[in-house]
Amino acid sequence: MKKIIILGLFILATIGVNAQSYQIGDKVADFKLKNVDGKYVSLSDYKDTKGIIVIFTCNHCPFSVAYEDRIIKLDKKYKTKGFPVIAINPNDPELYASDSFENMIKRADEKGFTFPYLIDEKQDVYKRFGATKTPHVFILSTKKGVNKLEYIGAIDNNYKNAEQADKHYVDDAVNALLQNKKIAVTTTKAIGCSIKSK
Repeated sequence: MKKIIILGLFILATIGVNAQSYQIGDKVADFKLKNVDGKYVSLSDYKDTKGIIVIFTCNHCPFSVAYEDRIIKLDKKYKTKGFPVIAINPNDPELYASDSFENMIKRADEKGFTFPYLIDEKQDVYKRFGATKTPHVFILSTKKGVNKLEYIGAIDNNYKNAEQADKHYVDDAVNALLQNKKIAVTTTKAIGCSIKSK
């Protein structure tokens, strides 16, 4: 009986979290998070863009590490077209020391990140988005200062090998938005490590 009650409470808690998180078509509220350069970054800093590729990622997760070069490539490819990348580390560094702010600075420098790498210190931004994995992608379109959620999910369908991926979800979604077309696949399952929260 105890197990049933606990399971029921868990399901209710999960439904509650999901109900509060963004869905496709929702307006995304602004946030202000610290970047590895010590400055704060907000969505409102990107008023002149066509959209933003928000990616929740981290240092320690092997899935995130496997996608780092692809995230850099996405930023270089789409930043000049109006869709820059913003990366956010949602993990509690007390649970994974390698995800500390100091280690984020080191990782960004080692890899030559071309995009902001922000820390979600209060762990409230990832919850608002409904991110559950690292990496987890949320593509926003920006019109007249309003950010609308257009895509949620994975970068592609092969985290092990970029060359063997035959579905490129983020590329397809951004290209559709650039051509003012409807995104064919707006939601996919994010594959990665669970977000570490107390």
